Amino acid sequence: MVQNYIFRQLFEPVSSTYTYLLADSTTKEALIIDPVIDTVERDAKLIQQFGLNLRYAVNTHVHADHITGSGKLKALFPGCQSVLSNLSGAKADIYLKDGEFIKIGESSKTPLALECRTTPGHTNGCMSFVWHDYGAVFTGDALLIRGCGRTDFQQGSSDKLYTSIHTKIFTLPDHYLVYPAHDYTGQTCSSVSEEKTLNPRATKSREEFIEIMSNLKLSYPKQIDKALPANIVCGLQGDV
Repeated sequence: MVQNYIFRQLFEPVSSTYTYLLADSTTKEALIIDPVIDTVERDAKLIQQFGLNLRYAVNTHVHADHITGSGKLKALFPGCQSVLSNLSGAKADIYLKDGEFIKIGESSKTPLALECRTTPGHTNGCMSFVWHDYGAVFTGDALLIRGCGRTDFQQGSSDKLYTSIHTKIFTLPDHYLVYPAHDYTGQTCSSVSEEKTLNPRATKSREEFIEIMSNLKLSYPKQIDKALPANIVCGLQGDV
């Protein structure tokens, strides 16, 4: 019953981050995934336009390329709680475990529920959220469109990431849409089937995947030195 939901994909261009707003259109309860501090005013305006009650600000992991907007959203919307994986090592109001569900609109006939799946490898605390009623998965940095998150810092492990992708994401139905935390080529979403057959990294053997990931030679993230300290406290202290 997709018509009972509000779903918006929003973009922050500096870090190429996707933020996702999900709401139950009956109860007007909402959650937001991976908000960015620089676009909080835009997101807040949309939430207010829809007349929503923002209950949760969810992060797929502790980001290194931007500061989360969770803290500012909590200040703007009293009652909003920050959400992270229990393995994140960072501060949050609510910690989720593998296999749990986060729900909004529980009083409606069709509450919106996301299944929480731990997908470590990019970081220890990475978590993907599966929206079964919509047929979609929010993969954070674990799986990107024709790519995946880097594994060369912040508890990264190519071996763990390969396992996460193949056991927690590729086991979903082929038609499920893949909504990542970032895209750098202008694409908005993919599908499990596409990534299982076309992803140039994840389609390789485990050994080949590890070799590819160890030779990416990526530059140091521009915002990591300010983003990580802020995101450890989920953007909830001081000016963040």
